[in-house]
Amino acid sequence: MAASLIPRVTLEQWRAFQAVVEYGGYAQASEAVHKTQSTLSYAVRKLEQALGVAVLEVQGRKARLTPAGEVLLRRSRQLLESALVLEQLAENLSRGVEARLDLAVEVVYPYDDLLQVLAAFSRHFPDTRVELIESVLSGGHDLLLAGQVDILVSTVVPQGFVGEPLLRLEFVCVTSPDHPLQRFSRPVTLQDLKQQRQVVTRDSGPQRRFSAPWLEAEQRWTLSNITTAIRAIQRGLGFAWLPALQIREQLQQGTLVPVTMEEGGTRYGQLYLVYKDKDAAGPATRCLTNLLRERCAAMTSQAEPGESAGDPDPLA
Repeated sequence: MAASLIPRVTLEQWRAFQAVVEYGGYAQASEAVHKTQSTLSYAVRKLEQALGVAVLEVQGRKARLTPAGEVLLRRSRQLLESALVLEQLAENLSRGVEARLDLAVEVVYPYDDLLQVLAAFSRHFPDTRVELIESVLSGGHDLLLAGQVDILVSTVVPQGFVGEPLLRLEFVCVTSPDHPLQRFSRPVTLQDLKQQRQVVTRDSGPQRRFSAPWLEAEQRWTLSNITTAIRAIQRGLGFAWLPALQIREQLQQGTLVPVTMEEGGTRYGQLYLVYKDKDAAGPATRCLTNLLRERCAAMTSQAEPGESAGDPDPLA
């Protein structure tokens, strides 16, 4: 490395400078940081010599910042914070903490709950990068088979992998309030559904090997995003089977309305948790999967008031 790129001031000298300012003088800083006054004075003097600018001026028994010192103090705090973050990152890596986690989650998993899980995870492992892929049907399945994700949450478990049941999903047939299916004076039959347009979400796998479940109608719109599908239904453009947890607000607000079916108005699916390699999972992977289990248990408990969700330790 070129000599011009080597810092002339050490972190210890910056810390000495900060301590004198924070505690109001050399004597007070000496007691607080357990260093002699002469050590602190020498560190600040060397800092000023290296920078060619005065950062402190002593007035009586107090050390006061110069205008240049005020500017440098702010920047030096950022410098020390970055150094501490770097050391924490190195410590995490030495403990085997993953630098990056690739996660594929099928779009039927409720968005808000997923974001709560990721927010909690970031508090435990702020330095681990998360790559989130929102998949449909074979999309996440294919990524796991290719070794491109560490964790898969999907309704489809690839052959050769073990899927841990994570969350039972309730799917409801819904339309907008003014859709023709809401005008029937009798319960709607499957034959009635076949006369209407159905909105489904496209398989995100490159070969699109799986069909959307519960295809009822020949007239069909296939969209790539579940959020777009929900908006299309709200605009009266068709009917769809949507996960009840995903459309809680729309059902409460009345912008989506369940279809009164003669039979089968509610259907169920199962989400599974699948590891790329459970035995090789590091602490960040284990934390994230435990947080997913905890959140899914809470959702199940809310749906079934008689049961307790429990409170597992995400770092266990």
